[in-house]
Amino acid sequence: MPWFSNRRLFGRLSLKIIHVFALPIRGLCRLGSSCHLHDWIPRAGDDQQVVKFSEVVKHLSQRISGSSSCLEIGARPRNPHPFEYNNLMKAYAQAGRPDEVLRLLDEMQQSNFDIDVPCYTTAINSLVVSERFEEAVAVFKDMVLSGLALDVASCTVLLKMYACYLKQFDSAYQVLQWMVKLGCNPDVVTYSTLIAGLCHAGRVQEALGVLKLMLREQCCPNVHTYTPIVQAYCFKGKILKARRLVDSMRDFGCFPNTTTYNVLIEALCQNGSFNEVEKVLEESTMKGWKPDVITYSIYMNGLCKSGDADKAFEQLDVMLEKGLYPNTVTLNILLDCLCHCSKVWEAKCLLERSHDLEWDVNVVNYNTVMSGLCKLGKPSVVLKLLGDMMKKGIDPNTRTFTIVIHSLCRAGRLLEAKFLLHNRVFVANVVTYTILMQYFCWEGNVGEVQNLFAEMEAEGIALNGVTYSVMVDCLCREGKFSEAIDFFSRSLVDGFSPKVAARLIYGLIRGGKLSETLHLLELIAGQGLVLDFCIFHSLIKAFCREGYCQGMQIHEICFILNKMLQLQ
Repeated sequence: MPWFSNRRLFGRLSLKIIHVFALPIRGLCRLGSSCHLHDWIPRAGDDQQVVKFSEVVKHLSQRISGSSSCLEIGARPRNPHPFEYNNLMKAYAQAGRPDEVLRLLDEMQQSNFDIDVPCYTTAINSLVVSERFEEAVAVFKDMVLSGLALDVASCTVLLKMYACYLKQFDSAYQVLQWMVKLGCNPDVVTYSTLIAGLCHAGRVQEALGVLKLMLREQCCPNVHTYTPIVQAYCFKGKILKARRLVDSMRDFGCFPNTTTYNVLIEALCQNGSFNEVEKVLEESTMKGWKPDVITYSIYMNGLCKSGDADKAFEQLDVMLEKGLYPNTVTLNILLDCLCHCSKVWEAKCLLERSHDLEWDVNVVNYNTVMSGLCKLGKPSVVLKLLGDMMKKGIDPNTRTFTIVIHSLCRAGRLLEAKFLLHNRVFVANVVTYTILMQYFCWEGNVGEVQNLFAEMEAEGIALNGVTYSVMVDCLCREGKFSEAIDFFSRSLVDGFSPKVAARLIYGLIRGGKLSETLHLLELIAGQGLVLDFCIFHSLIKAFCREGYCQGMQIHEICFILNKMLQLQ
């Protein structure tokens, strides 16, 4: 029985676990002695089950979502009025499509519509958020040249660009002074934006100076003014100052909200001050704020990281008593906690019962548990969860299938993993390919490793240091040292990786290729690359493991080490 099965949380629910799957998946994933994963290894004339499984996966993973709320390219407002244009521009801006925002602005200019300041402000803000700063400045200049009277909102967007994105605070202060000269007095949003930028840059004292300026200008700060300062104090580990600032907010008629307290609670959790967290939560009613799902998620995450899973699940009960229901982030915290506490089966049970608990689960939650089961070497259970999530209408992603392939590889089922990869039921990435390559390498199948590497290049998948390391290691194991060195040379095009060099050096020494090792070191130094600790450590470790340090070749080893020091 799971360790938490006697909790009231589960006792009051009908815990009926869903075992109904589509027939092909049920036939593949059923647990028990009558059906094992090796029963559907692809064999000549006997791969229909795998084909059925792949077809089901492909069909379910390519489902078209029912929502079609995407904005159409080239859409226009129903009424040619600046207000209508601005609403559509805001929608495109929220969707992260600044080009469409600029198209609408240009359309207004071409049609000789009177473009007002809000339209310009929306366009500038969309460009700032998209980090297209030069274009944002150009649109701002157009607005100024058009003769429009600038307002606080438009100037604040420009200040936000300099303070929060570019960290050019001299320019941000100039915008502030310019606003005052224009008679466009900065408001609480303007000052809070500048304070947020300063705090994110770690310039807390300057932020406090801006706060004093606000008070001197009789501009009342709000909770959004103080929270970044609280967060900056917490980030620097000055939790006592953060608490004092939170307490002093009330003196200025600004009451901390849940977000402010969440920042403080997260800092306390990182500091391991869980008793202080309990005190803050107990005082919440008296101080007029209500902990939310995020509050308890932060607290449970801190408890889980400290290894106190029981206490974390007690907070789950507290949440439910307060009428708060965990979201997918909360659930993933608990699932991850169970997996790290070697309670993967309990995590699986909790995930399967999510429907009865009326919790919304997503692909990340399933990936967390499937990854834990993969580490336990349970491919059949991983496949069962894959079928379960698809039955619930949750689309698997690349990481899901990477976990499945890794699970199959760990169980020695490389043929199934390769079949799943080549049937294109999902988009494989560099991690997926590299995992499969690594296991074929350990099996000594150089041909498969080279084929997979060639497929990655054909698919245009960017190679990384791990992929090259696997390739180099595989070739060295087969005694193909010249090819391994060629692959290392190719890896330099994608950027020098000391780990690839270290793997090649280890392979050369293991193969007794000391002269080739020396040549490789000279090649690395000749390219102007640095022989770092990783390479030195790998070299000495390889010599020791292969017994060179106790043999007659000790003088050659000393020569190579001296040569390395000269190449530095």
